[in-house]
Amino acid sequence: MGFDFYEWSQSAFLKWKTARHGERVGEDHMGNLYYRDRRTAGSKRERRWVVFKGESEASLVPPEWHAWLHHQVKAIPDETSRFRQPWQKEHVPNMTGTPEAYRPPGHLLEGGKRDRATGDYEPWTPS
Repeated sequence: MGFDFYEWSQSAFLKWKTARHGERVGEDHMGNLYYRDRRTAGSKRERRWVVFKGESEASLVPPEWHAWLHHQVKAIPDETSRFRQPWQKEHVPNMTGTPEAYRPPGHLLEGGKRDRATGDYEPWTPS
């Protein structure tokens, strides 16, 4: 991969903004760090953001932190968050476009052969 100036400039700006104005308020179980702007803390609409550990992927924000980032809750999430349920599964990234992507039986990359129809299918024919 080559150098991506846009991505680099966004990353540099985020680091500058975080160092200059950010107040760290927490970290989730995946290592993402959450900040609010010291200049707007406690005001009517404070600015909030996340610094991802690794790839910047919005689906890696847990529900409790998503609610905080989008001003749906005022309280900073903690271990007793009401959003986290014991039956919830951990995040699984979208694997579309990768070798690990799901391919149904009959997919060309899975051999292109599928089971024969069981007789419950009747094809449409024009009258």
